[in-house]
Amino acid sequence: MGFSDITQRPVRPLWPAMLNGMKCRCPACGEGKLFGKYLKVTDACAHCGTELHHQRADDAPPYIVITIVGHVAVAILVHLEMTHALHPAIYLATLVPLIILMSLWLLPVTKGAIVGMQWAQYMHGFDPSPIFDEIEHDERA
Repeated sequence: MGFSDITQRPVRPLWPAMLNGMKCRCPACGEGKLFGKYLKVTDACAHCGTELHHQRADDAPPYIVITIVGHVAVAILVHLEMTHALHPAIYLATLVPLIILMSLWLLPVTKGAIVGMQWAQYMHGFDPSPIFDEIEHDERA
C-alpha cells in the first residue's frame, strides 16, 4: 500500500472501495455488511471493525437516483411515444412501477458508492490521524 505525498496517510483505492459499497459491503474489506437495514449504515464492519458511522451521504444518493431514473424513464417514454400509439393508462401501468422499482434498487447502491468514496478519500471522520481530529474540534469550538 502506498502513501499519499501530502498527508503521509496510506492511499485507499477509490474504485475498489466504491465497488464494495455498491455491493452493499464494507468499503475497507469488502466482506462485512454495509447496511444493517435498508439504508441504515452499520456503526462498524462486523468483519474488519472499520468504523462506518462517520459517513455523511445525506442527500447525494437521492439526487443521483433521481437523475438516473429520470433520464431512463424519459428515454423510454419518448421511444414508446415515437414508435407506438399507446393509451396513457399503459404508461401509468408500466412506467410508474418501473420508476419505483428502479429507485428502490438504486438507492442503496448509490449510497454504498458514496460511503465508499468518503472512506477512500478520508472524508467526514474516516481519517484516523489525531491532527485532523484536533482541527475539527478547534473549528467546532
